[in-house]
Amino acid sequence: MRAIVDWIPGPDMTVTATPVPRATAAGLAEPLPGEVSPRRLWRSLAGLAALVAFVAVAIALLPGIGDLRASFAKASAGWIALAVLFELGSLFGYVVGFRSVFCTRMSWSSSYKIAMAELGADSVLPVGGAGGLALGAWALRRGGMPGVQIARKTVAFFLLTSLPSVVLLILVGLALSVGIVPRHVNVALGLVPAAVAAGALVGTLLLGRLSGFADGGARTRRRRALSALRLVPDGVREAVGLLRTRDPRLLLGLFAYLAGDILVLWAAFTGLGQSPEIAIVAIAYLIGQLGNLVPLPGGIGGVEGGLIGALVLYGVAAVPATAAVLLYRVVQLWLPAGLGALAFVQLRRMLRGEASDIAMCGEGEAVEILGRGPVVVGSRS
Repeated sequence: MRAIVDWIPGPDMTVTATPVPRATAAGLAEPLPGEVSPRRLWRSLAGLAALVAFVAVAIALLPGIGDLRASFAKASAGWIALAVLFELGSLFGYVVGFRSVFCTRMSWSSSYKIAMAELGADSVLPVGGAGGLALGAWALRRGGMPGVQIARKTVAFFLLTSLPSVVLLILVGLALSVGIVPRHVNVALGLVPAAVAAGALVGTLLLGRLSGFADGGARTRRRRALSALRLVPDGVREAVGLLRTRDPRLLLGLFAYLAGDILVLWAAFTGLGQSPEIAIVAIAYLIGQLGNLVPLPGGIGGVEGGLIGALVLYGVAAVPATAAVLLYRVVQLWLPAGLGALAFVQLRRMLRGEASDIAMCGEGEAVEILGRGPVVVGSRS
């Protein structure tokens, strides 16, 4: 791919490139994956709306849950607004992290559309987060980024967005087990999550030392699985390399993505007149989010059950926990779903054009600098 750029170097000798309209590109005709087709996305969004409406009517009319209705009746509008702001901070942290991992030469507009569309897909599709990654990979490929680069960076991005959760689970688990947090919790409830998280972290780092998986004469299905596994060590090394750069944008984005979402749950509790320790909210959040693996749209049912169960396990009363989790989920599902739907429409419109700044992110791609001739883009994003 060639692009015309103006030779206006900044303090770090970087230049700004504008791609020349392309008649063809490697990913131009790349179809949308079936799991993130427009029809399925809109159908899932409609189903999610119907389910939320049903739950709201059930809470309002069913007998025997008066305490739950009373909790919602005293909700603070100010705290709900703050929860929305926290969620916005989490979403934009994801956008910053996405751009830092995949390509800092990509415009903020393109980064926002792809990342927010990913988050929207994750909110409505029953694929445990894989739908968003598939949509992002499609957009990058359609924009002209090489497939191998996309695969490696997708693995790295998944690992990097998971890393703060693992580290926080270790820290909070240890704090609870040794009594740093002023709450009576069984030592095992702190040590076991911390040990599991530490083991997962060590195991992931060890994967980065593997050189790959030989497929030999394996059959097609097995060969595909081995090909996917070969990407994991490369992705781990990519993630470690990005962390070693100590890019403040990357670190801030990763932190904001996790912290903002945890603070939404904390604000939901506070807005309903409850005040559990932030450490309890954090560890219950980290464990409860495993319910997102349940193959239901947006993890509905699995996440709520996981969060409520974890909160009760750590000493929060069932009714306040249920009310706070339901309020949290309304914010946490509908904000990215709405913004993501709009971003998806904008993304498809952008990719229908002949030029995209995504193509400048390919490693080893040549750009044409006015007055300087062709220059090859390096391997770093």
